[in-house]
Amino acid sequence: MLHHFAPLLESEIPTFDVYNILALLCGLALFLFGMDIMGDSLKKSAGSSLKAILAKMTTNPISGFFLGLGVTAVIQSSSATTVMVVGFVNSGTMTLLQAAGVIIGANVGTAVTAWITALNGIGRMDGGTAELLQILKPDSWMPILAVIGICLVMFTKRGKKKDIGMILLGFAVLMTGMSMMSDSVAPLADERLGFSSILTMFENPILGVLAGLILTAVVQSSSASVGILQSLTVTGAITYGAAIPIVMGQNIGTCVTAVLSSIGANKNGKRAAVLHLLFNVIGVIIVLPLYYLVTWLIELGSSFVLNSVIIDMWGIALVHTLFKLILVAILFPAYKLLVKLSMLIVKDKEGEADTVKMLDERLLETPSIAVDSASKATLEMASLSISSLRDSLGLFKAYDAKLADSIRDIEGKVDVYEDTIGSYLVKVSACDLSERDSAEVTKLLHIIGDLERISDHAVNIVESAEEMNDKKLSFSEEAQRELATMCAAIDEILVLAEAALVNGDVGHAVDIEPLEQVVDDLRDRIKQNHIIRLQKSACTIEHGFILSDILTNLERVSDHCSNIGGCVIEIASGQALDLHHYIEALKQGNAAYDEKYAYFKDKYAIAPSEVK
Repeated sequence: MLHHFAPLLESEIPTFDVYNILALLCGLALFLFGMDIMGDSLKKSAGSSLKAILAKMTTNPISGFFLGLGVTAVIQSSSATTVMVVGFVNSGTMTLLQAAGVIIGANVGTAVTAWITALNGIGRMDGGTAELLQILKPDSWMPILAVIGICLVMFTKRGKKKDIGMILLGFAVLMTGMSMMSDSVAPLADERLGFSSILTMFENPILGVLAGLILTAVVQSSSASVGILQSLTVTGAITYGAAIPIVMGQNIGTCVTAVLSSIGANKNGKRAAVLHLLFNVIGVIIVLPLYYLVTWLIELGSSFVLNSVIIDMWGIALVHTLFKLILVAILFPAYKLLVKLSMLIVKDKEGEADTVKMLDERLLETPSIAVDSASKATLEMASLSISSLRDSLGLFKAYDAKLADSIRDIEGKVDVYEDTIGSYLVKVSACDLSERDSAEVTKLLHIIGDLERISDHAVNIVESAEEMNDKKLSFSEEAQRELATMCAAIDEILVLAEAALVNGDVGHAVDIEPLEQVVDDLRDRIKQNHIIRLQKSACTIEHGFILSDILTNLERVSDHCSNIGGCVIEIASGQALDLHHYIEALKQGNAAYDEKYAYFKDKYAIAPSEVK
């Protein structure tokens, strides 16, 4: 009669088939997607805070450690933090010594995710949970977060609330994926499927480390690979002896992303990636033998065998965290040696120059940081343009051929800056930006064109100075005084424009427009005086051509400064960028404008020509 019950008995054996594998892959996809959404939204929401933290960063390795830990805990990815660090080092924003502390901190920060995903394991191992703990299970509160998140996304505009909604949705998707992975592998808990015998091979430390390394390298996320390992614990077949080597391998595998990102970086960028790899590889080489030595000693003195103890999700999170903390305790005091070792591996080649690339595309992973880097590059461009214009004005007092060549070289560099920054900003604008960062990108795109034109005018002025030097010409004393007054006004408008741009100083930006109008008046007055001198034979037509070119270039420089000031004001006020409308409105019935205009007109007054 037993053969009548054979089909029934066979049906009670759980199956693990292609549908379970598909469910596992779907869960992994949701896990990665949720982590990506949550990480991007967290980076976007915390963008300005990240910039403030980086601005205060010092060479102190301890502050760097906590910076790396905090940033990784926020964006939920040590790989993303390390890739960002490679970008910082490559761009010259961060030194290799600073990077060491940040990378070590990032290794610890990623452990936070494992504790969050471990919440999914409440009640799984014992088949139930107390009523008091039931509320801690993600299934109990995750739907609430999902509903709040979708409401914030659907019913709010761009801003912090929408970012928070995306964070909540990303977390809900992440936990759903984690739950799907756990459910899909649950049938493997049945001993008749033989899954436990497969996992015993990973108690071999070498195989375990390789398994963790390969898994993490494939999914490109240590958090995801740790999540997969946590989901497999529901089978009850994974022991501490199998899990510990896998976790160690996962920490090496997470370095693959940073190593790949360093391709194309300069030497220091490559060294930052190598430093990350060294930290984890050396850590595994030290800790793994110590672990087996300690367990062997314990087993000698007692009947306790750690390799036979089943691990759960919380155990994985604990092992993951303890391993990282032990690495910090051992290697953090020797961070300078790690830096030196990375420099030995990535050596300097004789005669090879290491160029600094301010705008590194790796920083696009964190758009707010990319925008900040573009702003810094724009300030460098502004400094070059304005200094070259000032130098060109000095050539009328004492001509210097070397200085003239230097101004031409700077103009070439400024052209490169404009092309590079413009292309980079276009890429940044394609990212998901906050309103503040979007406005900053708009401002920079407008300003770099004006800065480039200022350097062009500097070269034009150089050519006028060269012509006067070659032809042995000189202006009359009266013309020289007038030109000196004009140059003084231009110098002040450059000071105002630079202050408005560097400090975002709206007060200085407002002062630019009345001074620009005074410069227009000066140009007209000097031209009129020249005509009078020409009629009196005090000047020649040749002098007039050169003077006209100089005045035209100086007046156009003031126009570009006006554009910069107007752009700063419009963006600061949160209005649409319409410079023509702004300037026209400023001049009509504005008492403050009239007062400043009168002040500058008196300060840079030029009397009618005194030539008789």
